[in-house]
Amino acid sequence: MAEPATTTTKPAPAKGDRLSLGSGPGRLLVWLYGVFTVGAASRAAYQLIAQYDKAPLSYILSAVSAVVYAVILFSLVRGGEAARRVGLVCCCLELLGVLGVGTWTLLEPSAFPDATVWSGYGYGYLFIPVFLPVTGLLWLRRGRRAG
Repeated sequence: MAEPATTTTKPAPAKGDRLSLGSGPGRLLVWLYGVFTVGAASRAAYQLIAQYDKAPLSYILSAVSAVVYAVILFSLVRGGEAARRVGLVCCCLELLGVLGVGTWTLLEPSAFPDATVWSGYGYGYLFIPVFLPVTGLLWLRRGRRAG
């Protein structure tokens, strides 16, 4: 007599379990977003306090980028489905910001007497600001399938 075929299913995650977004390769994203959060925030804080009259738009955009980086960092560290969704939205905003500000700085350089984190698509930061949201989006989408 043949044994009945059994199907294997993954057990449902316990209520307290969280989708881990900052583990494995996600650790590199956590590290990069941490560095960019601190770098953009400290630069923007100094510029807003000491040099605001020189290039207010540039410095405000740098502060906005710092906030976006911080929210993505928090989402990656926190984990879970809600954090993953917030991270996806913020990565999309980050990508739109990098592409929008990058294009704007090339088309109208006089609008930016001083560079932002996203100027020239992140030229001053080895173009990492344009690759970071794309990588974040891919990682967060993968997190949905893994969760």
